[in-house]
Amino acid sequence: MVGSVIVNDGQIIGEGYHQKHGEDHAEVVAIKSVTDKKLLCESTLYVNLEPCSHFGKTPPCADLIIKMGIPRVVIAAKDTTSNVSGKGIERMRKAGIEVKLGLMEKEARALNKRFFCFNEKKRPYIILKWAESEDGFMDKHRTTDAQKPSKISGTLVQQMVHQWRSEEESIMIGGNTLRLDNPQLNVRQVKGRNPLRLIISPSGDLPKDSLVFIDGQPTVVFSSAIR
Repeated sequence: MVGSVIVNDGQIIGEGYHQKHGEDHAEVVAIKSVTDKKLLCESTLYVNLEPCSHFGKTPPCADLIIKMGIPRVVIAAKDTTSNVSGKGIERMRKAGIEVKLGLMEKEARALNKRFFCFNEKKRPYIILKWAESEDGFMDKHRTTDAQKPSKISGTLVQQMVHQWRSEEESIMIGGNTLRLDNPQLNVRQVKGRNPLRLIISPSGDLPKDSLVFIDGQPTVVFSSAIR
C-alpha cells in the first residue's frame, strides 16, 4: 500500500496512491494529478516506499521522477525486494536529486508489514491468536463437541478478531479444534471478505457435517492420510 504527496512552497499540488496491481504506482498518479507540471522542478515528492527502478507491470517510477525534474524526494522506507532494495534511491541520487530516507519509517513498515515479512523472511505474515484468562487458562479440558468452549473474549475483542479475519488471506486451525468447536471461521461481526480456511489434520478424519464444509465457502484440508 503506497501513497505519495507532492508539495510546492508548503502547498500540496499533487497526490495519489497505488490503486490496483498492474496500474500506475503512487508516484505516477501523484505526478499526473499536478495541474501545472512546471512546478515539479521546485517541489518535494513524499512517498512511503522507495520508488521502483525496474520494469515490471509499469515503467520505473525513479526514471519518471528524474525526467520530471523533481529536485527532492522524501522516502519513509526502503523497498527490500531484491530487484529494488536501494536501487531506486541510488538512481535518483546519481541524477542529482536530494533523497532523504527514514521519515516515519516505523509507521511505513507497519502499514506494509505483510509485504516486508514476505520479502525479508520468505514466509507469510502470521497472527497467532488465542484467548486466555488472567490466571493463564484458555479452556477446560474437553473430549467431545457436546462440551462447549469457555467464553473468555468480550464483544470488542471478538469484533477485532473478525476485523483481522477480513484483512488476512487465510485462517488456520487444527483438526481437533474443528471437531470440538465446529467453528465457522468466517467474517460476521464486521463487513469484509472471508479468508480461505485451512485445516491441519494428519488423520483427515473430520466430521463431514462441520460448518466449514457445508456453507459453500472454500476450505482446504492438509492431511497425511491416503485416500
